[in-house]
Amino acid sequence: MTIYKNLLGNLKDNTKTWLITGTAGFIGSNLLEHLLKLNQRVVGLDNFATGHQSNLDEVQSVVSPKQWSRFTFIEGDIRNLKHCHQACEGVDYVLHLAALGSVPRSLKDPIATNAANITGFLNMLVAARDAGVKSFTYAASSSTYGDHPALPKVEENIGKPLSPYAVTKYVNELYAEVFARSYGFKAIGLRYFNVFGKRQDPNGAYAAVIPKWTAAMVRGEDVFINGDGETSRDFCFIENVVQANLLAATAEDSAKNEVYNVAVGDRTTLNDLFGALKCALAENGVTYDKESVYRDFRPGDVRHSQADISKAASKLGYAPEFRIREGIAKAMPWYLEN
Repeated sequence: MTIYKNLLGNLKDNTKTWLITGTAGFIGSNLLEHLLKLNQRVVGLDNFATGHQSNLDEVQSVVSPKQWSRFTFIEGDIRNLKHCHQACEGVDYVLHLAALGSVPRSLKDPIATNAANITGFLNMLVAARDAGVKSFTYAASSSTYGDHPALPKVEENIGKPLSPYAVTKYVNELYAEVFARSYGFKAIGLRYFNVFGKRQDPNGAYAAVIPKWTAAMVRGEDVFINGDGETSRDFCFIENVVQANLLAATAEDSAKNEVYNVAVGDRTTLNDLFGALKCALAENGVTYDKESVYRDFRPGDVRHSQADISKAASKLGYAPEFRIREGIAKAMPWYLEN
């Protein structure tokens, strides 16, 4: 039995209280669904800046009434310290997802990104410390690697940030490290690499590439690729991210106060991704016969990204179950329905 399967069994028999910030968002709502199905109590905090009520409604529709009754929602803002203290009261584990994501958004409005991702993060650290939570697991980012050229990306080797967003996520790691030294605080940062899956918003200027392209293909619209299509990413299915969060939150103290890559350890070009999505749609009865349209590279983007996940594997027991094509196959029915 894997460490993760063992953990799932233990959680079902031992109800704890979890706080998910950004619970109405893509990753947050998937964590909410999994935790409720494991009979856990969950507090959710969200201001709906990027999250959606429809995500919470969908979770309610797929869990039992008894499981849903264990969920308490607080409409609040991590930039408000009072809201953070309220949310952390009586909580065992914090999963901090609330943030303003997107490199382009941060280039357009660095002040808003800073307020949510740095001031909000510090508020959450203070509130979690004051509440005496068992652990604090937060969303770090692969953008922290910046201009460091080496592949695969190893946690200890980072470059200079390429965007205001990357700066904010690096500052999160520095603050978590200082809280560990100063207050004996137990935190883990998870550097996500291009997460995708159900409930990821395909609309808006800052939509992630997989839902955005899939939506365009379903509607028969053009798919735009920034650059020559040979830019590559380590795409990580949402189920792998859920696994990493639960393992990190409940990890031994010796694994705490570290950052870990959360990915698969693969590299997929945008051209290959385009082909994979066309194939997955065809398997679901949807034909897309257009070619992709190439345009300029996007400012602030790194050329290639691939994670070394050996640290998460050895210290947390992380073992991703879904590679990109398996993840796309599992997500595609949801994309088509929604």
